[in-house]
Amino acid sequence: MAIWSDLGAILSALASQDSWEIRNALKSEAAWIMGAFVTLVGGLLIVLIYRLVPFLDRHLERTIMVWSYLAIAFIIFWGVIDRFVFANQQPWSTTIPPLLFMIMTWFGAAFNVRLRTHLSFSEFRSIMPRWGQMACLCLDALLWFIFAVIVLVTTLRLTALSASNFQIVLGTDNVMQWWFLITAPLSFLMLAARVLENLFDDIRNWRTNQPLIKQAVIGEDT
Repeated sequence: MAIWSDLGAILSALASQDSWEIRNALKSEAAWIMGAFVTLVGGLLIVLIYRLVPFLDRHLERTIMVWSYLAIAFIIFWGVIDRFVFANQQPWSTTIPPLLFMIMTWFGAAFNVRLRTHLSFSEFRSIMPRWGQMACLCLDALLWFIFAVIVLVTTLRLTALSASNFQIVLGTDNVMQWWFLITAPLSFLMLAARVLENLFDDIRNWRTNQPLIKQAVIGEDT
C-alpha cells in the first residue's frame, strides 16, 4: 500500500507543478515504478508518432544534434573574436557550450541506438545460430530499456533538485539549469522509442525469416 501511496504523491506533485514537491515525491522508491511505466508508455507513443510522421523518424535527432553543434561552434567562434578583437568576453560563453554538448550527445545516443552502432558485436553475432542472434537482440533491448529507466529517473530527480534550488547557469542572470537538464529524460524517452522500434523490427525479421544481424554503419539512414 505504501507504493501506491507514494505513486499518488508523485502524481499529485506533478499536477501541482511545484518543483519542491516534485523533488520530495521523487525520492521514494515508487519513482522507479513510475519511471518504468513512463519509459514504456512514452516510448510507445513516440514510436506511434514516428510512424505517423516519418519525417520525424528520419530527421528529429539529427536536426537537434546539428543545431546544437552549430550553436556551440557559433558561441566559441564569436567568443574568440570577442576576446581577442574587442578585448571582451561574455561570462556565459564557457558555460552554455558544455550544456549544449550534453544535449547533442544525449539525442545522438538515441539516434545511434536506432542505427545499432553502440557495441553491436555484429561480426561475432553473425556466426551464431539464428535463435542465439534473436536472444542477443532481445537482451540488447532489455538492457537498453533498463538503462533508459535508470537515466530517466535519476535525471528527473536531478532536474527537480536544480529547479527547487533555482540554480542558474553560471555567467547568466536568469537562465535556469533545469531548462537544459530536462532534455536528458526527454532524450532517453526517445532512446526507449528507438529500442522498441528495433525490437519490433527484430520480431518481424524473425517471423519472416529475414536476416537478423546487419553490419552497422555510423551515419547510415534509418
